[in-house]
Amino acid sequence: MTLREQIQERERTALSPLACRSAESRGRVRPEEECDIRTPFQRDTDRIVYSKAFRRLKHKTQVFLQPEGDHYRTRMTHTLEVSRIARTMARALFLNEDLTEAIALGHDLGHTPFGHAGERLLDQVMEGGFAHYQQSLRVVDRLEKNGQGLNLTWEVRNGIVCHTKGAPAATLEGQVVRLADHIAYIHDIEDALRGGVIYPMDIPLEVSQVLGFTHKERIDTLVRDAIQASWDQDAVRQSPEVGEAMGALKDFMFASVYTNPVAKGEEGKAQDMLLRLFDHYRKEPDQLPEDFQAIRLEEGVDRAVCDYIAGMTDPFAVQKFEEIFIPKCWTVM
Repeated sequence: MTLREQIQERERTALSPLACRSAESRGRVRPEEECDIRTPFQRDTDRIVYSKAFRRLKHKTQVFLQPEGDHYRTRMTHTLEVSRIARTMARALFLNEDLTEAIALGHDLGHTPFGHAGERLLDQVMEGGFAHYQQSLRVVDRLEKNGQGLNLTWEVRNGIVCHTKGAPAATLEGQVVRLADHIAYIHDIEDALRGGVIYPMDIPLEVSQVLGFTHKERIDTLVRDAIQASWDQDAVRQSPEVGEAMGALKDFMFASVYTNPVAKGEEGKAQDMLLRLFDHYRKEPDQLPEDFQAIRLEEGVDRAVCDYIAGMTDPFAVQKFEEIFIPKCWTVM
């Protein structure tokens, strides 16, 4: 037996009957020869981590736009936190950790610069709308590897596109990532406290009495509850009490942080900048990089421009705006 086959045999005997086993994957769009060391889901994880889109996450906004300070979260650190929470839950439920990790690491590859502010702007200007979870699937299917895509397994692709809204993922591993993503947003409280946007006493007492009064207690309660509520179940879920408290905390965060003018006062400027970039490249599509010219010909200018802007990091978007719209200083030779 190859090492991959030994791993798959362990999956068969050790995992829950409800888990997704790599040997039973629905496969890839383009069939490939199997690796003799790694399972298909392990290979998907590697492809995602080595992708250009994954590396760009370190310079994309999570909550606060380009904050001054080393300890604020980025889209990259959020992704890693989702992965750790999801793997803890998957291991406790005897689900497939490799599949869980691949979905978690790939779930936000399509996120825009400047976080959800950028997503809302592209949703307004693109015919048919724009959603980062759909764009994440497009990144792995179409945009990576010079237009070839990563050719991931069906289960990973399904988990990525179902991680936010709509029907739940077909696998429990994908459902674990969806809940882990929601849980990981609790980390934003730390950034909001660090930035002086909220204070500990602002958090509703009825929420703290259920989830805990510290960051550690809140995350621990949410993870433990999900494990207990999902044990031997055909869906990943929360207990009613904890789910209600988490919903109340989310409402508090939206009212106090995600729509707070102090924390979000610069988002309008970021959206105006992206809009001007979108209009510029729409009028001057020859200025799009070569990678996007094929998309322009096959799917139209707007689609190519959207893909280009959605893939930008925050500082790269600022750089392109300055190059196009800000006059350069006169230099005497």
